[in-house]
Amino acid sequence: MRATLHQIACFAALSACASSVVAAAQPLSAEQALAFIRISDLHFSPDGAQLAYVASSYRWDALPRVRIVDTATGSTHELTPAGKSARSPQWSPDGSTLAFLSNLGGKMQVHVIAASGGEPAELTAQRFGVERFHWSPDGRSIAYLAKDDSATDEGSDPRVADQDGNLARLWVVDVKSKVRRNLGRTGYRIDDFQWADATRLLLAATDKPRVEEFTDAVYSLSTADGIFNLVAQPPQPFDSLLTSPDGREFAVRSTGANGPIARDLFIGPLHGGALRNTSAVTGLAVADVRWHQQATVWTLLIDGFYNRIFRLPHGGAPVRVELPLSVAAFDVSRDGVLAYAGEDFEHLPEIYVRDRDGAIRQLGQVQQGWEGIALATTRIFHTAGTDGTPVEAALMQPAEPVAGTRPLVLLVHGGPAANFSAGYGWQAAWAQLLAAHGYQVLMVNPRGSNGYGEAFVKANRADWGGGDYRDLITVLDAVIASGGTDSARLGIGGWSYGGEMAAWAITQTDRFKAAVVGAGVFDQQAEFETEDRPAGDQWYFGTPWEHPEVFARNSPATYIRNARTPTLILGGEDDTSNPVGQSKGLYRALKHFGVETEMVLYPGEGHSPRRGEYNIDMFERILSWYDRHLAAQ
Repeated sequence: MRATLHQIACFAALSACASSVVAAAQPLSAEQALAFIRISDLHFSPDGAQLAYVASSYRWDALPRVRIVDTATGSTHELTPAGKSARSPQWSPDGSTLAFLSNLGGKMQVHVIAASGGEPAELTAQRFGVERFHWSPDGRSIAYLAKDDSATDEGSDPRVADQDGNLARLWVVDVKSKVRRNLGRTGYRIDDFQWADATRLLLAATDKPRVEEFTDAVYSLSTADGIFNLVAQPPQPFDSLLTSPDGREFAVRSTGANGPIARDLFIGPLHGGALRNTSAVTGLAVADVRWHQQATVWTLLIDGFYNRIFRLPHGGAPVRVELPLSVAAFDVSRDGVLAYAGEDFEHLPEIYVRDRDGAIRQLGQVQQGWEGIALATTRIFHTAGTDGTPVEAALMQPAEPVAGTRPLVLLVHGGPAANFSAGYGWQAAWAQLLAAHGYQVLMVNPRGSNGYGEAFVKANRADWGGGDYRDLITVLDAVIASGGTDSARLGIGGWSYGGEMAAWAITQTDRFKAAVVGAGVFDQQAEFETEDRPAGDQWYFGTPWEHPEVFARNSPATYIRNARTPTLILGGEDDTSNPVGQSKGLYRALKHFGVETEMVLYPGEGHSPRRGEYNIDMFERILSWYDRHLAAQ
């Protein structure tokens, strides 16, 4: 999508302070590629004078930290000491206190600190820590989710599956006295909650906690008697529960057409009545929501490679807020000032403020140590798929000019109902590292990706490796046909669904000379039977006991005897999303058929490894693997 004149003007205004970087003296290293800071969870103080946010970096083993920045001067104060973790900053309704979750004393507990400064104080003391919390509207109490202290210690006790006593319960603690009381009820699993008013909570919960399918509903809960009352049953799946400022309505992110993910914003009354899809008119997917003024909902919508902010006024047409960068996170003050984390392929994430008159300024400087580091240029374009469906992609070029044709790596995003975004995150760091060392990197959003409408995101149901794979190859062929790419030096790689597509590709073609499979799926049935929360996969495939042919048809394992491509396999040993047996199965099969392969597993890591040294090791191995087999010069 082309930039508007307004965007171009904003870029010119920001050029003096934006985090774009200049020509590099040496190629980007794996360590430098991972040295960025991610910005999330922005929250204005009620008076708009301060902005709390969460910063995380692989320099800190991806441990999140809470920071407060002065919105007038940009001066920043960090609340989290080195080696500790903090997240979920929330201001009290009167703005006098900031609460957040932190492991300052060991387990994750609710901590509070005066807005004027001082030292954080621990408010809760749950044996197993606190999962999430929210201030009451009157600021006197905080409700939170936590296991009972009598729950099983999963580190030492026998693990009995589906024990009701191990489910998190709802608690309310008085902020002044620290007296807590349990509002939890047995037989329910509570996944989310919000205050409706000072005496009622709204819950996203299920009364079928043993059922591994989407069964949540919205309930109200009186803090006086703890009784649950059914409010609504939104389309499944749904998440992101919110209550309106006046406490009379609620919102959830759900699906308007039985899709695989929650992507539409539904609003309905607390006292019964139909839910209305307020975002459907945009055709875009909702990523985040702010509802601070009763008449207007602010939404972050996914529009292909760019995330954009829209205002959804009650009874009116959506209004797009013109901004020069893609938005990673945002908040809106009570008087309409917008703060957002802006980024694209050439700009590292920074915090910007858009004042009510539309003027945009950068707030402080989040990224440090990037002076003299060049980010590769990237072109976003569209290609018609095999059936004519438009497919959007981005081609990242080597940071330094290369004579003749260049090797290319096809990078596949995770998901599958996710997408590549114009920005700098973990996947972009992988791409930028390769581009800095002479590779073209192709990033495609094939059918099944989010950000292109409900029909597009549903288009790979029971068809992983079908239309989505053809989209990837069609775009790749179009890039090769345009010139500048060495078709004899092609690589492929990705993480999660991207790793699975890399594993799939090597069973379908021998045109790729090197592959990297990160935390992928090899055998769909075995993965379904061992993963946590299989409801998402059930939407795509059903169950393997009822539809074994679907699982087999969508499994790289079924076709593995065709593989010839040298393959590097990476994963976390404690992965519960795509369990480590998937990596081991692929590794064993490739060895059996005489295919060159290496497998590297990272102890103590889950689906997305967090330790900085492990991520640096992965990136160095990835670069070395492609260099060995694609001989980039």
